[in-house]
Amino acid sequence: MRLRLRQFRPRTGPHEHRVVQPRQPLRRTSLRAPKPIGLLLGDHDGLNRLACLFSFAAYSRHTIVHVPLRDGLPPDEGVGELVDLVLVHHTLGLRPSKWPELRRKLVNGTPLTVRTDEARTARDAASWRERWERADFRDDLRHATHARTFFLFGSRDVFAETATYFAHAAGWGPHQKGIVKGHSALMATLPTLVQEPGGGHPLEVLICFKPYPPYAHFKRPGH
Repeated sequence: MRLRLRQFRPRTGPHEHRVVQPRQPLRRTSLRAPKPIGLLLGDHDGLNRLACLFSFAAYSRHTIVHVPLRDGLPPDEGVGELVDLVLVHHTLGLRPSKWPELRRKLVNGTPLTVRTDEARTARDAASWRERWERADFRDDLRHATHARTFFLFGSRDVFAETATYFAHAAGWGPHQKGIVKGHSALMATLPTLVQEPGGGHPLEVLICFKPYPPYAHFKRPGH
């Protein structure tokens, strides 16, 4: 799929960073960080583009993917503060405390168009699943919330696996019961978030399909 982005090259001291954002905002997609349950609501377009953004992030080890979500159309369900989403390889060493400085410098971006490779994403996602039940498995999504931003730190394979979750939610969400009345449909959760020490309720982010209002316009595929 073709993905239209905007690319930035902000500097902090002697270091130059590469940051990309969707060229057009995901206006009908929202995210609430897990406390301990987070909620990502999106329509077909938003979930489909998130699938592509995770796929792009999987193969862009030196790129920070920033998805502004907190200033879109406010959802009519869920509680908690709305946050942006940042995807970054853990090997890049980005510290969330440095993000506000970088974000302020995201001006005068240049257009960028890329194509995602769904077949490659599916292969790497399958590789992740093959290793998931091994005793030495360590390929989880690390996360942090800072400055109204939810950060996901991962590797190629776990980002590829997550991309397939969003693709599934985008493709099958419109077929679920109740959505023609405006109800959301739970489609997946983010895979294997690293849990905080001390036990308690596991941290989760629910991925839900939700059509945008007015709901009278929406018909499930095949109807």
